[in-house]
Amino acid sequence: MMMRVAFVLLLAAYAHGCGTPTYEPSLTRVVNGVDARPYSWPWQISLQYRSGSSYYHTCGGTLLSPNWILTAGHCIGPRTYRVVVGEYDLTRQENNEQIRSVEKIVVHPQWNDNCLSCGNDIAMMKLSSPVVMNDKAQAACVPPSGEIAPHDDPCYVTGWGRIYNGGPLASKLQQAILPVVGHEVCSTSGWWGNYVKMNMICAGGDIRSGCHGDSGGPLNCKGTDGRWYVQGVTSFVSAAGCNTIQKPTVFTRTSYFTQWISDTMVAN
Repeated sequence: MMMRVAFVLLLAAYAHGCGTPTYEPSLTRVVNGVDARPYSWPWQISLQYRSGSSYYHTCGGTLLSPNWILTAGHCIGPRTYRVVVGEYDLTRQENNEQIRSVEKIVVHPQWNDNCLSCGNDIAMMKLSSPVVMNDKAQAACVPPSGEIAPHDDPCYVTGWGRIYNGGPLASKLQQAILPVVGHEVCSTSGWWGNYVKMNMICAGGDIRSGCHGDSGGPLNCKGTDGRWYVQGVTSFVSAAGCNTIQKPTVFTRTSYFTQWISDTMVAN
């Protein structure tokens, strides 16, 4: 019965038009990140923490439903968080933002903060009140359980991460094309080797990558049905830097955790 309810819950996202943005992304193939078309990734959220009387961007995340956000386990700590949906420029108030406090955080029970390469770097956040779904706030689709994005699939990483290694955070939402690197390649000794597990997905590996501040955000891949799926949750990059050759950005593979995502939403 629980699996049936979970399946119905995932299908409910389609009723809200998951993965079909009102404003189509501008899918450029330039090598480095560029400003995204405003609100073309309407499931991208800014996860912010409170310091004093102000809030600061720390990670990205993905809107899965009016009440739920998907992010990375390593983004969560003993802080007070808020989620900003409908954000584009972090330095300006554009009157499209929806700010929500967080009612509950569920980190995957097998996430180990001292072992990033062990995997399970995933967490769910339940919002204190539902987001109003509109042209600037829409849900991404969750891939079917077990689905594997094919090698060289032209996916996109999005976020407000550092615009270069050690540089400042981006003010406007960035996007960069990151082709998927299949596990059979990414797990070889010349690439990530045994650091990469089957519950992860690699993308990039040349001079394009995610960077610090992109963590928790989506790897956006377009399905054969024309919808955008969050195939990955940004997890880690090379210690040598964000743009290290043959060290692609590593994401938590969402489809490995589809059932856990569903069960978490049902149980909470």
